Amino acid sequence: MAEFPSKVSTRTSTPAGTPGSSRGSLPGLRSLAPDLGFLRSFPALLMALEVVLGLLVWALIASTPYHPIPAYGWVMFVAVFFWLVTIILFVMYLLQLHTKFYMIPWPIVLVIFNAAAAVLYMTAFITSSAAVQSSYKPISDYNKRAAASVSTDCGCSDFALLWDTCGLCC
Repeated sequence: MAEFPSKVSTRTSTPAGTPGSSRGSLPGLRSLAPDLGFLRSFPALLMALEVVLGLLVWALIASTPYHPIPAYGWVMFVAVFFWLVTIILFVMYLLQLHTKFYMIPWPIVLVIFNAAAAVLYMTAFITSSAAVQSSYKPISDYNKRAAASVSTDCGCSDFALLWDTCGLCC
């Protein structure tokens, strides 16, 4: 039977000049540099517009007592859900994370997302507009809900994103 070696060296080291040699540096974070070219693109502008208008919708609806009117529950769901997904997609494209998941067909995912968002924002717009009544007391609730119904029409930016994305993949 072979003898176990009496001396084993298990020390590892990295040369001082390599980029990942400092303590606390995670090698995967080096490639998360923001894509400033994306920020200057038309899809980034529309996504930022959708984030702002989506925030406006759910903030205006949430600041009123919307629980007694079931239609506003649907508007809140659509606004908050697509607001969060748009932020996630914006950050993914800003940090170029979509290139890390190369097996996912991102143009098709964006077409499906934007088509669904455009349709559901339109249903939320119609629902919110139909639920606004001029007899609200106090009048500030009427103003907030009317403004939210107009802002819900950010499905137009989804339609524009859909058009832009479809031009890339169709």
